[in-house]
Amino acid sequence: MADPPVVDAGELNADELLDRIRSEGRIRLRTEFLDVEHEVTLRWDGETYYCDTPTRLHRHDSESEMRNCLVEQGYGR
Repeated sequence: MADPPVVDAGELNADELLDRIRSEGRIRLRTEFLDVEHEVTLRWDGETYYCDTPTRLHRHDSESEMRNCLVEQGYGR
């Protein structure tokens, strides 16, 4: 399996991120927290959306829940 595409936080808006997650199955998102770069894997298995952060796994049962997470976490512009 090929490595998922990498996107920088703020490069795409929440809808564009959702489109990429659905079309690719998963993407890696580079973000910065306390001046340290982290990668978050955003994925969709066809039913559930996931945000795999370095410390936590978030599960979202709907597209609207995932969109809210992307906006609240500052992943989209």
